[in-house]
Amino acid sequence: MNTLNKLKATPVWKVVMQYFFIVCGIVLYCFAWSVFLVPKHIIGGGVVGLSSVIYYLTEIPMGISNFVINAILLAVGYKILGGKFGINTIVGMTTASLALIFFQQVLGVQDMEQFKFENMELITRAILGGALSGLGIGLCFVNGGNSGGSDIIALIVTKYRNVSPGSVILVVDALVITSTLLIGNEIEEMVYCYVVLGVFTYSIDLVVEGQKQTYQITIMSQLNEKIADAIGNEVKRGVTLLNGWGWYSKKDQKVLLVIAQKNDKVAIMRLVKAIDPNAFISVAKTQGVYGKNFDTIKM
Repeated sequence: MNTLNKLKATPVWKVVMQYFFIVCGIVLYCFAWSVFLVPKHIIGGGVVGLSSVIYYLTEIPMGISNFVINAILLAVGYKILGGKFGINTIVGMTTASLALIFFQQVLGVQDMEQFKFENMELITRAILGGALSGLGIGLCFVNGGNSGGSDIIALIVTKYRNVSPGSVILVVDALVITSTLLIGNEIEEMVYCYVVLGVFTYSIDLVVEGQKQTYQITIMSQLNEKIADAIGNEVKRGVTLLNGWGWYSKKDQKVLLVIAQKNDKVAIMRLVKAIDPNAFISVAKTQGVYGKNFDTIKM
């Protein structure tokens, strides 16, 4: 058994945890809507936002309209983003619809004393609702899931353009917020909706971009060849061998240079430690990395 395999979790466990975090993220997203936003007619955009407008106008449960609208968008997204996207989206939109029905129709959290927050200012509701819902959707994104709706549009656009998911959602959801005029919202109330949207998109980018960080790792060791082989074979990352000169030792020194993503960084650090505990390692964050196995330049 190789060095890295001893440190890895089983693939089945990874899949289970992936979907666990997707479900948890969406439940948090729906909880934020049901507790902080919907009771005060604050709309944050997306299909859930559109569903809330429909709910205010027709009293059709948000969970039902959310599922129907997402089913239509799913048919489009499936053709562009593939089968895996379709499976993850079905899980996401079903969880979102069921969670909305559970919180609003089954539990009735909007009427529960511990969740009424009657004395809470609207701006506080907007910030808390936007932050928690953005955190939930960001958690879905980094685990390969989404709740459907504008998330589908965001993933389609980011497939072809170097823009953040939050920026795409910001534009799309602004159109949904404008529809709050249909339920009689005044300009002042719309401002709170845009506060939710801004906090929501910032929270998404904070989570998603944090997971896309890349690092430049410099390694100096007497076992450079063994380390290089292990990184290439076990982590599947390219390694560059540089010729250096140790000024203190006055000897030739080989230096390994590796560009790695956030998840790979931990595996590489553990692997180097297992092979040579005395290795000298320098780790630096990069602004962006484009090329094979990293981001592509989309213009």
